[in-house]
Amino acid sequence: MSPQIRMLHAYIGMLIAPAVIFFATTGLLQIYNLHEAHGAYSPPRLVEMLSSVHKDQRFAMGHDKPPGAERPHSVKPAPVSEARPHADRPKIATGLLKAFFAFVAVSLILSTLAGIWMALQQSRRRRTHLVLLVIGIVVPVALAALTA
Repeated sequence: MSPQIRMLHAYIGMLIAPAVIFFATTGLLQIYNLHEAHGAYSPPRLVEMLSSVHKDQRFAMGHDKPPGAERPHSVKPAPVSEARPHADRPKIATGLLKAFFAFVAVSLILSTLAGIWMALQQSRRRRTHLVLLVIGIVVPVALAALTA
């Protein structure tokens, strides 16, 4: 592999690593609906706000959705038959799919953290990598703060 491609990969990776970790983390919470209130559970305010950034690209509580985000009232789910054979299959498949995506999210976070660590081990480019990492944190946080 050419050194220029490897260097470009490292630079882009350091710039987007914070966003990758953010989206994998908030996506993991959303897989299990930990960003929404249901039953006796009420999500922490921070989780709800970060979920809003993930889903709607703005800092806000999940209760006030952007205009046009509501589902039309004319769309109703089809009734589910109680006598449907193999009714537990979708529940099992959904649970397994959620578990797989949770595994993917955790793996993506760990892999990204390993990539950051490896990039910072290069002493010749450590400062450039740190600057890109800081930019990758500061720019999206500043832009998200402007959406509040």
